[in-house]
Amino acid sequence: MTSPSILHYTQETGDFSRMLDSIPYARTIGLQCDQFGDDLIFRLPRKKENLGNPILPALHGGVIGGFMEVSAAIYLMMSQESLRMPRIVDFSLDYLRAGLDRESYAECHLTRQGNRVANVMVTAWQKSRRQPIATARAHFIMED
Repeated sequence: MTSPSILHYTQETGDFSRMLDSIPYARTIGLQCDQFGDDLIFRLPRKKENLGNPILPALHGGVIGGFMEVSAAIYLMMSQESLRMPRIVDFSLDYLRAGLDRESYAECHLTRQGNRVANVMVTAWQKSRRQPIATARAHFIMED
């Protein structure tokens, strides 16, 4: 669980290393984040442990889904300047093509922000944004 001080540090400095290190699943899969102005691009580097099918080789579907879900939660915290991890209500994932053994990326967009519920769209790709490997819709409850 990320502490308010780590989230505050990340929001002030743009350094995501402490935040990502404080989230066990993000640390396990090797999730990274780069900030370009207000935009965040999440990265999943090549990592043998993330493979589900070593014959292709291809990323495990659960790793792709987890990568996208954690990315959406972090994006929402940063875009809403929230000092708390939002709670996931629903996550709908569409796999579009195999995620091969190469670096993967994800980008998030806030599609609706209510008083207590937020919806985030996530697109994951590898070589080209025009050829996503998966898309997802995430619904979160925002904590006070």
